Amino acid sequence: MNPREDTMESKTKNLREIEDVIAKAIKKVNGRKENDLCKYLPMATGGYMHHFTLRKMKNRQPSELSSLIEKFIINTEKPAVVAPKQRAARGSRKRRDQVTFTRNQLERMLNIARLAGDKEMVSILSPKKSLATCKRELISSIRHSRVEPELWNAYVEALNTLQQLSNSSINEMISAITSNK
Repeated sequence: MNPREDTMESKTKNLREIEDVIAKAIKKVNGRKENDLCKYLPMATGGYMHHFTLRKMKNRQPSELSSLIEKFIINTEKPAVVAPKQRAARGSRKRRDQVTFTRNQLERMLNIARLAGDKEMVSILSPKKSLATCKRELISSIRHSRVEPELWNAYVEALNTLQQLSNSSINEMISAITSNK
């Protein structure tokens, strides 16, 4: 028998052995599939084993997985479910100190700022428009003989933003070119 056949035979033997251990463990915890074992296998980082880890260990480290299953499931009187790892709550990164407004509230505040003549507040509360939208609305207002300073301010702001973006991208390209030399 050559060494290659020998290693293949030992791998199939290990796979059969791990399958037997897994089957015993599933029966002991009254489970239906391999993934049911994960809840009983603690990890060093806290919590129980992820089902991907179980699959990986089954193929790459069957002896280690076998010893874990035997230690925590088969050789114990009553296998204990491991508490899940503590995770951050969903939405925990949301800023609690920032006030959020509904669309109606924002429109009311915008109207109040317009009535008060506060141009800064109007520009802050106004929704940002694209350059194309500003151009289209500005041309339309000119055709209808309407003067809308807010629209002009939005156009100027969109142009400035576009110019800043193009300048920063040009600077990045120049710095990339000079760093490659």
